[in-house]
Amino acid sequence: MQDNEMPHKRASCGESTGAGPDATASRTALDADELVVGYPTADEPVIDGQTLAVPEGEVTALIGPNGSGKSTLLKGLSNRLEPEDGRVLLDGRRVDSFESKELARKLGRLSQQNTAPDTISVEELVERGRYPHQGFFESRTESDERAVNEAIAMAGVEHLRDREVGTLSGGQTQLVWIAMAIAQDTDVLLLDEPTTFLDPHHQLKVMQIVETLRDDSQMTVVLVLHDIAQAARYADNVVALKDGSMEARGPPEEVITKQLLADVFDIKATVIETEYGPQVVPIEPLDDDESQSSLSRSERTESRPDSPD
Repeated sequence: MQDNEMPHKRASCGESTGAGPDATASRTALDADELVVGYPTADEPVIDGQTLAVPEGEVTALIGPNGSGKSTLLKGLSNRLEPEDGRVLLDGRRVDSFESKELARKLGRLSQQNTAPDTISVEELVERGRYPHQGFFESRTESDERAVNEAIAMAGVEHLRDREVGTLSGGQTQLVWIAMAIAQDTDVLLLDEPTTFLDPHHQLKVMQIVETLRDDSQMTVVLVLHDIAQAARYADNVVALKDGSMEARGPPEEVITKQLLADVFDIKATVIETEYGPQVVPIEPLDDDESQSSLSRSERTESRPDSPD
């Protein structure tokens, strides 16, 4: 087997935490192996030797405090930052071996900050998502037309089709950018803080779109979220990062515990199980030296799923 290939069937990110031998391996879309990612101006890498398997056709949420490496990891996964060491595989092939248009047909990424001319129309912006599928000097095809219309409909922005982007609200603009990413028609979509700074209505709209992409299109979605409740409700898998390390990964009900909130977010909180997943009620911030010692032994035991009686 060549160095840029590996078996595509392996443990999901939940199983990599130590699920039992009877756990069923799931097909993965993205694999990061011993990944080291940083910035030229920094002395130390942000992500240092981390390994992650992203299950195919599922939603994986990256959570963690500011500066924990969530966005950097996303850039490494999408080849926006060249790894200093390790490798990222997309469908078993190194992402850095793809030609740019070829990669863009398989993997889409929407960053925190996106810019477009204020005078461009919504339809024109969404159509830009079709760029990887078009040849030089090729005009818009029926396939492009269909993809643009479906993306606009899925994002719920039909009524904005002819509006100039510069006239839209922040929430409307984010939905349009997501429509452009949908029109790109990729197997994997990476979203960096897609709900940040949006009002509750538009946050829910964005997360419902993510849910639809998974359920109806079998798309693999990896997204950075600051809202733990959103991660708990909509994600199949949660990866918690702190200081560039993956502290926990797995289903939300296993990852989001009192102890994790203390260890990773430095807060004392209670976790309530609901039909919409675990809900976090923050109580108070913890000092650095309190994070490990703040919870009583009984609380620590309670925080661990499937703990022995």
